[in-house]
Amino acid sequence: MDAATDLVPELIENCDLAGVSIIRRQGIETLSATDQLLREIEQMQFTLGQGPCYDALSEHELVHCANLADDSRWPKWGPKVAGELGLHSSLSYRLFASRGTLGSLNLYSRRPDAFDSDAGHEGVAIAAQVAVALAHAQHSEGMDTALRGRTVIGQAQGILMERFSLTDSQAFNVLVRYSQTNNTRLRALAEQVVETRRLPAAE
Repeated sequence: MDAATDLVPELIENCDLAGVSIIRRQGIETLSATDQLLREIEQMQFTLGQGPCYDALSEHELVHCANLADDSRWPKWGPKVAGELGLHSSLSYRLFASRGTLGSLNLYSRRPDAFDSDAGHEGVAIAAQVAVALAHAQHSEGMDTALRGRTVIGQAQGILMERFSLTDSQAFNVLVRYSQTNNTRLRALAEQVVETRRLPAAE
């Protein structure tokens, strides 16, 4: 993501800042940015609930603004960004894959009306490549998380097998039944067993 965003100002004329924001379970996070200023801009959008990145993530595939200081879509955010930070135009692209929205690629310029139709088309091509990279990264992250979960469950099974002379399947069934009876996620239960070397007391 860092490599992609660093290239955007070189590839698209008048682009001064670029970044990628993604959707997490706990909210929206700026994953990569050419400058700390962009992170502040995006955070301001999320706090106020308005702005081009915010709209790209929730409403539109492409959000273009030629004059941030005077755009009725973002009456609080736009004038603040233009007046205090000196940014006057923007382009935001929704990044999506077959399973839905992944995040957004956001471009900003210090010039009003900085992005013409050529810039818009170039941005679409870049956004498509970033979306593929982001989808791959998120898939890898999910696979890694799943692998760690399976590992800790296997460790908990081994502990129960040793303590109670159980077979592999019997130990797994004990974990599953305990998880269901006590309304505890299987991975969380396994982590407790690995940490304490025993099943926690039933609630």
